[in-house]
Amino acid sequence: MKRWVRIKWASVKRWKQRWHQFGSLAPTDRLLLLSAWLGLIIIRLGLFLFPFQTLRSGLTKWVAVHHPLFSPLSVDQIVWAVEIASRLQPGGVKCLARALFTQSLLVQQGYPAQLRIGVAKSSIGQLEAHAWVEHQGEIVIGALPQLASFTPLPALEFGNKG
Repeated sequence: MKRWVRIKWASVKRWKQRWHQFGSLAPTDRLLLLSAWLGLIIIRLGLFLFPFQTLRSGLTKWVAVHHPLFSPLSVDQIVWAVEIASRLQPGGVKCLARALFTQSLLVQQGYPAQLRIGVAKSSIGQLEAHAWVEHQGEIVIGALPQLASFTPLPALEFGNKG
């Protein structure tokens, strides 16, 4: 029983600390972080409900029609918001959802970005996949120490049917 109380109390303290950190952000950063948090929820739900190509097509249309809430944002600001919002999601956020959302925000802000998906065999022979986003040849989200072990599929530009 004591261990459960200790775990619960640690959780409360952690959330209290996060709430305090959130409150100390500039209002625009709070709004950006909240928008990223909600956007990731929508992307996760979309990946659950729709085929991948349908979701990508919908994102392409949404980005083409909607003006960005924040303008201009740097690549670093976008990545910061997605990284922090990912940590605050219940159950965590998989690499594909993070990559799709990051790519859509970058393109919406006018930055060229490629969604990359790579595949590899694990040490026990299972197929693994990982997604990341590249901007001007640099990985902006989804870098892994073992990324070289993944064989990349053709890059997915925003809006192409690849």
